[in-house]
Amino acid sequence: MELFKNTNFDFLGKKWPFIGLSLVLTAAGFISIGMKGMRYGIDFKGGAQMSLRFAQEPPVQQIRSALESKLPGEISVQQISGKPEVLIGTEIKDEKELNANRQLIDETLRGMFGGADGKFDLNNSSSTELADRLRGPLQQAGVPLSEQDLQDLCAAINGYRADHGGILRSADELSGVKGVTPKVIEVLKANVSFGPFTILSTEVVGPKIGDELRRQAVLATLYALGGMLVYIAFRFEWIYGVAAVVAVFHDTLITIGLFSLFNKPISLTVVAALLTLVGYSMNDTIVVFDRIRENLKMVRRESLENVINLSVNQTLSRTVLTSGLTLLTALALLLFGGDVLNGFSFALVAGIIVGTYSSVFVASPILVFWQNFRGTGKPAAAAPAPRETAGQRKAVRG
Repeated sequence: MELFKNTNFDFLGKKWPFIGLSLVLTAAGFISIGMKGMRYGIDFKGGAQMSLRFAQEPPVQQIRSALESKLPGEISVQQISGKPEVLIGTEIKDEKELNANRQLIDETLRGMFGGADGKFDLNNSSSTELADRLRGPLQQAGVPLSEQDLQDLCAAINGYRADHGGILRSADELSGVKGVTPKVIEVLKANVSFGPFTILSTEVVGPKIGDELRRQAVLATLYALGGMLVYIAFRFEWIYGVAAVVAVFHDTLITIGLFSLFNKPISLTVVAALLTLVGYSMNDTIVVFDRIRENLKMVRRESLENVINLSVNQTLSRTVLTSGLTLLTALALLLFGGDVLNGFSFALVAGIIVGTYSSVFVASPILVFWQNFRGTGKPAAAAPAPRETAGQRKAVRG
């Protein structure tokens, strides 16, 4: 499918506005990073993150206010779009704060939404905790259970709860669970409550691990760029590899600068998006370079700028289709993916836009600059003129 046929746009003639835009964005990003620094997520600076599910729409602002009044530092409370689930994150500055912060979050939430009248919250209990709570009441109610039967009963109750979203609203929902008799239901109603939330998971990252993850993320990006430089230098010429890597490095710097300008956190998912963009932008650049190489063999007497313009026009439909469709997908994630995917989708949207124009207006001008620096505007890699055959000479004479 071709959107554009026989186009003849002078792309390199319009390179300076785009180069100027790149310089402005890069400078703005560096200034923002120098003044504000980068905002790292819990993955890189260390902290605790809890995932909670609520029975109804979670009171996000109420949760945030309660935690900010009790916890020092930055508190992140994000609702997962389309779900009654919340991610709570808090930073830490010392390894000793790990357990303390986790316990304080847990206590604050239980204080806000815990069991009524001091009752035990079944929706936030382990099988062992539930067994310890029910052992005495069951004996007093005359329910004959051995210790093993009690452990099996509590495991069955928690298993049923896990299979039904982690939240139960009443003891009557357990009537079909093995071992839950009417007498057991009565004991549950008298001794436990069913809180409006449950803790799905808790993740803790120490500051030292965060520093190591940050260092490894930088190395992963640099290794990817280095590997691609070697590949393109081998596949084409070394100047092509330099141009492609400079363009991709340009895309990465601008995207990171935009994260600082918009005060968005850098997390492992953002690093994954950046590495995705490295490959995406490099692929787009290679497509243009491959067409340039083919045209150098066929259009020998044209200047390198004309060859590049011809090549970009020939690949224009492919670029618009692939980049446009990918951009639409990333925009959908940015608009409807919620807070959890916001950083990932923002990096994709920014990177696709910047990466698409950098292949033409950053990488290609580097080739022209190098040719001019060597003292010739003619393509150095042009193939020798093919020899005329005897039949061709005869046809010309005729």
